[in-house]
Amino acid sequence: MDMELNRIIIFTDGASKGNPGPGGWGAVIILPQNNDGEFEVQELGGREGHTTNNRMELRAAIEALTYLKTSNLKLPTLIYSDSSYLINGITKWVFGWQKKNWITSQKEEVMNRDLWEKLIEIVSGKDIKWEYIGGHIGIAGNNRADIIATSFAEGASVNLYKGMLEKYPIKNILDTTYDESSKGKKKESRDRSKSKAYSYISMVDGIVQTHSTWAECEVRVKGKSGAKFKKTLSLEEEGKIIEDWKKL
Repeated sequence: MDMELNRIIIFTDGASKGNPGPGGWGAVIILPQNNDGEFEVQELGGREGHTTNNRMELRAAIEALTYLKTSNLKLPTLIYSDSSYLINGITKWVFGWQKKNWITSQKEEVMNRDLWEKLIEIVSGKDIKWEYIGGHIGIAGNNRADIIATSFAEGASVNLYKGMLEKYPIKNILDTTYDESSKGKKKESRDRSKSKAYSYISMVDGIVQTHSTWAECEVRVKGKSGAKFKKTLSLEEEGKIIEDWKKL
């Protein structure tokens, strides 16, 4: 990624150990300081004793955007997250929820309404772009936000960096690309990602489950140590993966 002198970059992530259970959120904010190409990095993180993955994803975005109020920078903001729940919610679903007085199509109350309303208030009138990035695929900013969130969820100590980008230990923090072993694998991966899913499979603590949507699968695996998940394109592929995983 080329550095942009007139844009704030944010990576956010959330985690919980149990759903609900102890949780944490993390954010990495890259702030332009001037027109000479100087940037400041601010890491943020926090913990809740009893929460869910999705609430932590929302808290990460809320806290990062709240922090920007102290920077006095009025610049376009790009937020990267591996949570489709967060991104779809704030860019699509909230408009329908508001019109229906926060009742879903299943006639149930929208979960996490308190945080959604906070996030809506914060983003109102702001120039914010939301972009989904895959988790655990080697993107430095996502990895760092995940480490912060998971550390807080586990009650582990973590040093939050604040300082100039040139002294930041993670030198490729603004790089959102990732490498495959060959061009053929890149094309296969792109084709697969665009194909309609037959199902999603998850394995947590040795227990395999199938899911009809990625959002459902994501809730189960997010922040879970050792969790596995995979998209399938057919009944046959689903059966083979489940059979292979049960041998692990």
